[in-house]
Amino acid sequence: MPKIYIVIPTYNEKNNIVKLLDLIFRQSIEGLNVLVVDDNSPDGTGDVVDGLRAGNLRLNILHRHHKDGLGRAYIDGFKLALTAGADLILEMDADLSHDPKYLPAILAAATKFDLVIGSRYIKGGGVANWNMARRLISRFGNLYARVILGLSVRDLTGGYKCYHRQVLENIGLDDLSSVGYNFQIETTYQALRAGFRVGEVPIVFVERAEGQSKFSLGIMLESFWKVFILKYKSRVTK
Repeated sequence: MPKIYIVIPTYNEKNNIVKLLDLIFRQSIEGLNVLVVDDNSPDGTGDVVDGLRAGNLRLNILHRHHKDGLGRAYIDGFKLALTAGADLILEMDADLSHDPKYLPAILAAATKFDLVIGSRYIKGGGVANWNMARRLISRFGNLYARVILGLSVRDLTGGYKCYHRQVLENIGLDDLSSVGYNFQIETTYQALRAGFRVGEVPIVFVERAEGQSKFSLGIMLESFWKVFILKYKSRVTK
C-alpha cells in the first residue's frame, strides 16, 4: 500500500479541525497520515492538534512561527511529507469545505493520473452556500486562467488535490512564487508543463459553516497578475 499524507494548513481553525480530522480517520484508508501545518494560530489550533496527537500515531503537526501565506504553508508541508517517505500527498482545506468522503474516489483516480483535482466544474461537481458574486468570481477566474495558460483543466483554483511524489519532486517547490490561492493554478500548470497526467474527480465544495473565510480582494488580484507572469515565464524558458 502507498504511504499517504494529507497536508492541511491551519490558521484559527480550532473548531473545524477537530471535526475534519474525525471525518478523515473514519475513512479507514490504509497508509493514511495527516500533517497539519499551523501558522501559530491565536485561537490555539496548534495546541488542539497537539492534544489529539497523543492518541493517534497517524497525526502529525508542523508548527510555523507566523502566518506566511497558503502557498508557503503547503510547500513546507509537502517537503516534510516527502522526507517522511510519502508516495501520495494530498491537500485539503481545514474549514470542512472539502468533504473527506471524496478521498476514496480521488485516491482511486491517482492510480491513473499523476495529479488528481477534486473538481467543482465537471459533471457531478458543484458548490454550495455561495452567493452569486462568489460564484461568478470563481467561474471567471477559472476561465481566465484556462484561456491565458491554454489549459483544458476545468477547476484550476480548486484546493482538494492529490499529487504523486514525483510531481512535487519535479515541479520545483522552491521556485513556486504564489503565496495565496494562485498556488493551485501554479502547481497544476507546472505539473502539466512537466508532462504529468492530470485528472479531475467531481466534488461538491461547501462554504465553511464556522470561522472566517480567507478569501479576499488581494487574493483575487494576485491570481490575475500571477497568471500573466506564469505565461511570460513559460515563453522565456521554452
